[in-house]
Amino acid sequence: MTAPSPLPQARRRKKNPLPTVLGVLALVGLTGFLAFGNLGKSLEYFVTPTEYVQQRAELEGRPLRIGGLVKAVQYNPQTLDLRFDVTDGSATFPVQYTGAVSDLFKEDQGVVVRGEFQGETFHASELVVKHSEEYNVPQTQAELKDLLRQAD
Repeated sequence: MTAPSPLPQARRRKKNPLPTVLGVLALVGLTGFLAFGNLGKSLEYFVTPTEYVQQRAELEGRPLRIGGLVKAVQYNPQTLDLRFDVTDGSATFPVQYTGAVSDLFKEDQGVVVRGEFQGETFHASELVVKHSEEYNVPQTQAELKDLLRQAD
């Protein structure tokens, strides 16, 4: 009797790469959509009053930051109701804000307000007041007393 011949080596079945490729593409597409699909709605533009006037149609109804100088301040410390105008010299808009106001907030001071327009009035949810970048330590007792007097 002769020895049985060995069986031929089993062939490996080739896997079709199509399902894997389609799965990866779907995952990348979904990730891209989630990351960038709503990006335009959540962007917050920084504009000057003049730029807002020029781009009003595309910026209307979006959250904005408007920067300019403070004019015509009316503040009620009892109700924390603040009304003022923000201007860049060419265009001016009334701003309404409710909340505590920094001591640095005053007429002709630079300000950035975050919020959105409701009609012609900008309703601010946040104020950022620009302050001087230089700080000088009082050198004498008299300078310190003057500084404290100005703060009152």
